[in-house]
Amino acid sequence: MENYLNKVLEEMRLRNYSRKTIESYLGCLKDFFSNYKQPERLDVGFIKKYLLHKFDKGLSPQTINLHLNAIKFFYREILKDLSKMEIRFAKHTLKLPIVLSRREIGTILNQISNQKHKTLIALAYGAGLRVSEVVKLKIGDLDLNELTLHLKGAKGNKDRMTVFPERLKSDLMNLISLRDKTDYLFLSERGGRFSERTAQKIFEIAIKKANIQKSATFHSLRHSFATHLLENGTDVRYVQELLGHQNIRTTQIYTHVTNPSLKNIKSPLESLTL
Repeated sequence: MENYLNKVLEEMRLRNYSRKTIESYLGCLKDFFSNYKQPERLDVGFIKKYLLHKFDKGLSPQTINLHLNAIKFFYREILKDLSKMEIRFAKHTLKLPIVLSRREIGTILNQISNQKHKTLIALAYGAGLRVSEVVKLKIGDLDLNELTLHLKGAKGNKDRMTVFPERLKSDLMNLISLRDKTDYLFLSERGGRFSERTAQKIFEIAIKKANIQKSATFHSLRHSFATHLLENGTDVRYVQELLGHQNIRTTQIYTHVTNPSLKNIKSPLESLTL
């Protein structure tokens, strides 16, 4: 088993897969190998039963597909078994993203007294950044004149450009004053860049102080950025480019939470005399 896992690791690294994808595939395959003692023999019937067992345990369709993709990668790319694996992907459930209103975003920011922390949260929302992206930003990635950010090696190891609001320009100028372009934008007090967990903790404390009951996470800032752009009339394809989504369908999920016509519909309860 270890030999196979090492081969998968080597092959995925050669193909420049992200660290998170590699860890996910290795975790799935380690579980698969512990249940299937003859992995060198492709048994589609066993794989189907294995995945059905995952369903029975309550795993999400997305997680089932992750296991299936890992298994397919192993047989096709490591064992070079090109036999057809007639297994359909699990149907994804449509879960709407948790979006914060503009007022809620403002309330959250007003709870943060530390200016550096406040700028970090404001920039994550104002530029639609993932937590991993905002903590890895370097001063040289900022273009203060054009109000753009150059994100390098983002999800899928792809570069992209996005925008940030002019109202953050002065805060960012103060933050980077007399510092080298190769420095991380957000440095911790102990030196080095902020960790993802530190950024998440800043958000969690602020949302708790703001007494917002939504089950929002740091990623909700990115969801809110996309939704608010669409509400402002920005074309969905521009939003797709700013978010770095490969497939337009990923971006279109935000249209389900920003339907002006739906918001104008009055419930029939309004007309009842109680």
